[in-house]
Amino acid sequence: MSTQVQQRLLITSGDGPSECRRAVALVLRQIEKEAIQKGLRFDAAVPDPGQKGDPASALVTLTGAEAERLAGTWSGTIQWTCKSPFRPHHKRQNWFVGVFPVSGALPEDIRLKAEDLRVETFRSGGPGGQHQNTTDSGVRIIHLPTGVSAQSTDERSQHRNRQVALDRLEARFLLQREESLARNRADQNRLHRQLERGNPARVFKGERFSEAK
Repeated sequence: MSTQVQQRLLITSGDGPSECRRAVALVLRQIEKEAIQKGLRFDAAVPDPGQKGDPASALVTLTGAEAERLAGTWSGTIQWTCKSPFRPHHKRQNWFVGVFPVSGALPEDIRLKAEDLRVETFRSGGPGGQHQNTTDSGVRIIHLPTGVSAQSTDERSQHRNRQVALDRLEARFLLQREESLARNRADQNRLHRQLERGNPARVFKGERFSEAK
C-alpha cells in the first residue's frame, strides 16, 4: 500500500430521489476543489462510470498530508437547500446525502490477490517537454476474474503509477461492497431517514452549491 496518508469516504444518497443524487455529484465536485487547494490527490469511483446521470453513491480517495483533516470536515450529513432542478413545482427544498469514512484496508473476502492481477504498461504522454513519450510509465491493472480495471498516468514513474492504479482498483471493489451492503431497501430507507434527522455537518445552498456560513 501507499506510504502516504490516505483517507476514503463513501458518499451516498441512500434511497433519496434524483435531487439527492445531484447533491452527491455536487459534493464530489466540491471535495475535489478543496482537495486540489490543499495539494491532495483526489480520486472518485462510481458504480458505473459509463452510466449517464448523477451517481447514487461514490467512493472518494484522498491522498496526501491533509487527507484526514479534509475528510473530517465532510464526515456526516450534508444538506443542500435548493429548489428542485428536476421538479419546478415541488415544494421540498432540502436534500440530504451522507459522507462516511471507509477503512483503507480491503476486507479479507475481497482482498486483491497478486495472481488475479495483470499489470500492463504503456507509453504515457506525461506533462510535455523533452521527457514526453520516452518511457512506458503508464500502468493499467486488470482484475482477471472480473475484468474490472484501473489505470494511472498521473505520476512520472511507473512505480508510482502502479500504486495509484492499484489504489483505484481497490476503490472500485470497496464501492461495490458498500453498494451491496446498502442494496437492501429497508436499510436504504433507514439510512435516508437518519440523514434527514441528523444535524448536518455542512450546509450548501442554491444551484451554485455555495456553503452557508
